[in-house]
Amino acid sequence: MKQNRLSTLDKFSLDSILEECRQCGSCCKKYRKIQLQADEVDFIKKMGGHVGIDIHLNDLRTKSMDELIEEAKDKGKVYMIHPDDKGCIFLEKRNGKYGCKIYHYRPLTCRRFKCTMADNSFQNLFAEDAICLLGMNQFGMKLK
Repeated sequence: MKQNRLSTLDKFSLDSILEECRQCGSCCKKYRKIQLQADEVDFIKKMGGHVGIDIHLNDLRTKSMDELIEEAKDKGKVYMIHPDDKGCIFLEKRNGKYGCKIYHYRPLTCRRFKCTMADNSFQNLFAEDAICLLGMNQFGMKLK
């Protein structure tokens, strides 16, 4: 009988892959698009966050902007975006550590994030133009 590969890993091995938050701010600086749930959009806007949708300019040839916005909302393609390299607008540094200004109200995508910074090679490969957080598919749902 085959054993599940994860069941053979000890706690030390898992801890070296999925670390506790070190409050380094790397995830909040590097990920530029964080998928939002429908009930999070208004709050993020109200708090001063940048909200965008995933549409293509080519789609404007056949539909109006309002139609495209509604379609993007229906498909769950609404994001909190970070248009520059400064990172999330809610990221702040206090006493040498980074934290979230809206930690208790942060988006579900951020809540589900698990640090994989065992070393920075993983981030160098995937984070620069990341559109989704690790461990989630392109729609912000857990990977199966």
